Amino acid sequence: MRNNNSGTFIGVCSLCGLLIFLIVSSFKKPTLKQYDQDGFVQIFDGKTLNGWEGDSTYWSVEDGSIVGVITPATIVKRNTFLIWRGGLTTDFELKVAYRISEDGNSGINYRSEEVKDVPHALRGYQSDIDGKNQYTGQNYEERGRCIIAYRGQKVTLPNVTEPLQAVVKNNVWTASVVTASLGNMDSLREKINQGWNESHLIVKGNRMQHFINGILMSDVTDNDTTNRKSSGLLGVQVHVGPPMKVEYRNFRLKELK
Repeated sequence: MRNNNSGTFIGVCSLCGLLIFLIVSSFKKPTLKQYDQDGFVQIFDGKTLNGWEGDSTYWSVEDGSIVGVITPATIVKRNTFLIWRGGLTTDFELKVAYRISEDGNSGINYRSEEVKDVPHALRGYQSDIDGKNQYTGQNYEERGRCIIAYRGQKVTLPNVTEPLQAVVKNNVWTASVVTASLGNMDSLREKINQGWNESHLIVKGNRMQHFINGILMSDVTDNDTTNRKSSGLLGVQVHVGPPMKVEYRNFRLKELK
């Protein structure tokens, strides 16, 4: 009788202990998303490419940064992307610091889709980045309408039903309507550093604004219901060309309501 009661008591205590442990552990468990005071969440942990997918020949983590590298031995035949697998970008703000070599060519794609039968390729809007800052800040639609707004332009895109190849001329979407100037292209170029810069994208509804170091570089209102996209993948690019290196760090994303 005494032994049975003792066993029951020990069993109950063990159960209580387990319950307390689980409760305490649940409070210690980190949340999946840690938001800062401005509502942004880090989507790169600074140590690994967990949550991202790309060709490890070109993408790695180095000193707290996502690094894309092309070497003389790994020249690419087509643009290749590191794709964020944490969800789709719809209405959002994105802030990320970047640094790129002089001969580098990269970009941040958003509201994009994967290209069928082409690994790690995206089609969609891109905040362009290059080492010579010829294109940095412009809005380029990868595998689509090409340059839809140069740096320094505020544009509206009317609806177009013709095939893309009929409207794209010399890599430029000729249907873009410039509605205002944001500044001279070369003057805005002077606001871009040779070292680290901050890219800030604000994308809501059919409006897309690209900022570099707090300066608005391009502003697109996309009324082209035939070709525009309202949601899609996020990724960063290494572009066909000579050996290069691009670094991205402090990737912060905020969903907009």
